[in-house]
Amino acid sequence: MAWPTSLQVALKEWAVVCRALESGRQMLLLRKGGIYEAAGEFEVEHREFLLFPTYLHQNLNMLKPAEHEGFEAKTAEPQEIAVSAAAVVSDIMQLQSRGQMNAIDDEHVWTPPLIDMRFDYRPENPLYLLIVRAYRLHAPVTIANTPAYAGCKSWVPLDQAIEIGDALPVLDDARFAVRRESILARLR
Repeated sequence: MAWPTSLQVALKEWAVVCRALESGRQMLLLRKGGIYEAAGEFEVEHREFLLFPTYLHQNLNMLKPAEHEGFEAKTAEPQEIAVSAAAVVSDIMQLQSRGQMNAIDDEHVWTPPLIDMRFDYRPENPLYLLIVRAYRLHAPVTIANTPAYAGCKSWVPLDQAIEIGDALPVLDDARFAVRRESILARLR
């Protein structure tokens, strides 16, 4: 797959999770929305995207204590957002049981109450685990956080594309492959 030179769509995610992805601490996302079925298989709407950090719904109690440092509690979204990473989805798995998340507890920043909430929210809709490979942009790009980007939605079409051609993977090929295989094996 050829790496694009720019992207104009971003995925909204807690700033803490964006930081965990960008540091290599985490390679996972959980989603119930932003997914559709095509040709009998589930897909995300965009497999390559920028990470759009959000603050308003972050909850310190839903994060493991090791992730509390640097947590920014905000009562409103900031006027500007620093976009510093992009990601590519490598795998999509429908989670069949809560035990699967227990098996990969060391691979994410979330506490059990958050995971339970994700499983319990609209239980008729399946919960998906996405394995993503994060790429750090050469330099963060600050964008205005316009009203068009507001609200509870997964995908944000940006007003202008952001150059990503020189973004570097957070984890080298070997480290990414080893962790990806370990996660997939434990989920089976």
